[in-house]
Amino acid sequence: METSTEEQLIGPLLLARGTIDRSSALRADNGWLERAWNDPATRVLLIDDGRTLVRRVGDEVGAVLFTTAETPPGERYLLGVDDGVAYFAVAASLPGVPAGDVNGRVTIPMSVGDTPEGEVVAAGLRQVGGLLGDRDAGLLVYAVALEAWHTTHEYCPRCGARTDVQAGGHIRVCPRDGSQHFPRVDPAVIMLVRDDDDRCLLARGPQWPQRSLSILAGFVEPGESLEHAVVREVAEEVGVAVVSPRYLGSQPWPFPRSLMLGFFARAVTTTLTPDAEEIAEARWFSRAELAEALRSGEVRLPSPVSIARRLIETWYGAPLAGDW
Repeated sequence: METSTEEQLIGPLLLARGTIDRSSALRADNGWLERAWNDPATRVLLIDDGRTLVRRVGDEVGAVLFTTAETPPGERYLLGVDDGVAYFAVAASLPGVPAGDVNGRVTIPMSVGDTPEGEVVAAGLRQVGGLLGDRDAGLLVYAVALEAWHTTHEYCPRCGARTDVQAGGHIRVCPRDGSQHFPRVDPAVIMLVRDDDDRCLLARGPQWPQRSLSILAGFVEPGESLEHAVVREVAEEVGVAVVSPRYLGSQPWPFPRSLMLGFFARAVTTTLTPDAEEIAEARWFSRAELAEALRSGEVRLPSPVSIARRLIETWYGAPLAGDW
C-alpha cells in the first residue's frame, strides 16, 4: 500500500539527529573510562547552562571540541564513541565567557551569516541546533539533557545525602543508602489537530509573544497511554473532541528533559473554548489563511528545530517561512 504524504514528516527532526554509538556497555568499565579520558584523541564538549562553544567555518557551524588536557574541571559525562574516538561532555564554565553573562556578545542568537568566520561564540540548541551537523547536533542534545538532569538531582530524594556520579554520568548513587537514580525523560504529546474541512488548529500560550502560534502539547500523566493523553490535552486546553490520534515521530526537547511525541488527530467538534490559564488564543486556519497570515506578519510559527514546525509543514504540504 502506498504511504500518503501526511504520514511522512516534511524535513528532518533537527534535534533527533546523531551519529555516535552511545556505548552503554562501557559506562560501568572504570578502567576503560580512565584510559579513554587519558587518550589524546578523546574529544570533550563543554556544557554550561545549556550552552556550548561553536565556530563558523565557511558555511558550516561546528561545536568547539577540546582535548582532555585543555578541559577545565567539572562533572564528566560519557557521550559515546565514533570511529574509535571517545566523546565526553564536561559541565564547566565556558572559556572566555563571563560568568552569568546571558546578554553579551558571546551569547547572541547565531546564524551562519551573522558571525564572522572563525569567531567562537557561546550558543544553545535553540540558536544552533539546526545549524550543526548530525554528529555535533547529537552531542549537544545529549549533553544538554544530561547537564539539566544532574543540576537538579545532586541530592538523594530519600535521605538528602549528596549523590555521587557514576557510570559515565548516567547514574547518581547515594553513598548513604545505596539507592541509584537515573536520568529522567518526561514524555509529552504534541499534536496537530485538523477538522473535517482540513483546517489546522493553532494556539498561543499566555506567556508567549504576541502573534506566536503553535500546535497543542502536554505531558503524559501517570498510567496514561499516549493516545489518551492526546485526547485529554486537546479537550482540556481548547474544549475540542478529537479521535484517531496517529503517531508521526518523536524528538528530544531537553528544556529540561522532555521527549516530544508527535501526532495528528481529527477533530469531531470545532467550537473553541480555551482554558484561560493555558491558552491565550486559539484559531482554525485553512492553508490559504495560514499562508496569508504568515505573509502579512500576523502569525509567526515555532522554530524549525521544533517538531511542532515539522508537523505544521507536513499538514501544509511544504516548508513555510517565518518563525518566533
